[in-house]
Amino acid sequence: MAARIRAKTGTGCPSHWLRGWHLSPGLPGSRLAHVGVADQLQREYDAVVIGAGHNGLVAAAYLQRAGVRTAVLEKRHVLGGAAVTEEIVPGFKFSRASYLLSLLRPQIYTELELQQHGLRVLPRDPYSFTPLLEDRSPPRSLLLGHDMAQTQQQIAQFSQKDAQILDQWFESEPLKATLATDAVIGAMASPHTPGSGYVLLHHVMGELEGRRGAWGYVAGGMGALSQAIACAAAARGAHIFAEKAVSSVLLGRDRRAQGVVLQDGTEVRSKLVLSNASPQITFLELTPQEQLPKDFIQRIRQADTRSPVTKINVAVDRLPSFLAVPNARNGQPLPHHQCSIHLNCEGTHLLHQAFTEATQGHPSSRPMIELCIPSALDPGLAPRGCHVVSLFTQYTPSVLAGGQPWDEQARNAYADTVFDCIEAYAPGFKASVIGRDILVPPDLERIFGLPGGNIFHGGMSLDQLYFARPAPSYSGYRSPVPNLYLCGSGAHPGGGVMGAAGRNAARVALEDFRRL
Repeated sequence: MAARIRAKTGTGCPSHWLRGWHLSPGLPGSRLAHVGVADQLQREYDAVVIGAGHNGLVAAAYLQRAGVRTAVLEKRHVLGGAAVTEEIVPGFKFSRASYLLSLLRPQIYTELELQQHGLRVLPRDPYSFTPLLEDRSPPRSLLLGHDMAQTQQQIAQFSQKDAQILDQWFESEPLKATLATDAVIGAMASPHTPGSGYVLLHHVMGELEGRRGAWGYVAGGMGALSQAIACAAAARGAHIFAEKAVSSVLLGRDRRAQGVVLQDGTEVRSKLVLSNASPQITFLELTPQEQLPKDFIQRIRQADTRSPVTKINVAVDRLPSFLAVPNARNGQPLPHHQCSIHLNCEGTHLLHQAFTEATQGHPSSRPMIELCIPSALDPGLAPRGCHVVSLFTQYTPSVLAGGQPWDEQARNAYADTVFDCIEAYAPGFKASVIGRDILVPPDLERIFGLPGGNIFHGGMSLDQLYFARPAPSYSGYRSPVPNLYLCGSGAHPGGGVMGAAGRNAARVALEDFRRL
């Protein structure tokens, strides 16, 4: 067992801007609206944002901050995209998909005044790298082919295998394997895959409240982060609605985006349309295909969206007691309960073996497991004496061997394998389980709109980064359709609860808006 400290938070933060909208499963027709402004969706705005994931909310907040009348339309009953808090088991509140915070850009904290809107985190994990590539659009040197010597040097660094990088710095195999998990999290790759070194870099480039490399739990779960961003947008006048699914982007005779059409047929006109959805949903489902270049469509179709991830949320009636560090007699959380606990990570060869099984279409027999117990630091997430356990696991293929479906039997069989592994480290864990929520890759796609279940909206490989994300010549957030922008994780700089894509896309869209 390897443990790594990641973070705490306090309680959630109610806001007087919230009206009829709840952090965990909302009421039918619930929405977020600015007090004193229209309660109903208007038929015309300056900008419409498709999807209330954290990037979409960030984009809306910046647009509204600049005086652009903005509406956000979310298809689910709860805001936040993958950054949500949901009460799956009665009395237990889970960060159902994303579960830790670090990569959110410090400018967003400050400029949107998220602390004043209730966001609270406690940073931990002393990493020290903070590259600034994610703070802006891809450098023009990359877009135009200049400064190639420097570019080639960067690519040489990023193309390394994670195992090579770790071998240069560490001797302990369990330590190397534990750190290697950050190189493969969310990626269909092993520590021996070329380019996995960049994924490691991506996961350690963040900071919290000035501490570089720190990770944290959000008080009240990840949905409280989305709530704070939504409050920041609504406080400036943005209209944010749940259960408003968009069926298509509305184009004018000049082939420019001029709004959206909802699934119920309602048309909402706007001068700008920003999509927080994945490139696949945005350009293959919502945009008329005849308006897009064929090579662009082909690039989006061929993007690598394979996912190795299954997220399992567990309600338990007591803390796990690990053989390595047994629980205290009083049952109170110990320091390791406040860490992220890595299991089946005694050696990088175990990670590679698990990866190999998945590439053959079989869920790993000894999966990589990152176990977190946020209720050890945020007891309001669970009933007294009980806890919520987050299991981020790999590797599970998006498509099973032989085309077998991810049915309930397959889901439960894999979850049982994960629980058997945990039981070997913490006897009694299985007996403590009250309920569980199993999200295999097709579930992550169906519920959260993650293509193939990929938490980054597409692989973070060298051929899908920087000037090539989501496609060459379209990394600057503008799409082939004028006035239609991509503001989600499928745009530069990629996945993670970062907010950079939303902030950058809003700035680009605002430049264009001022010229309309």
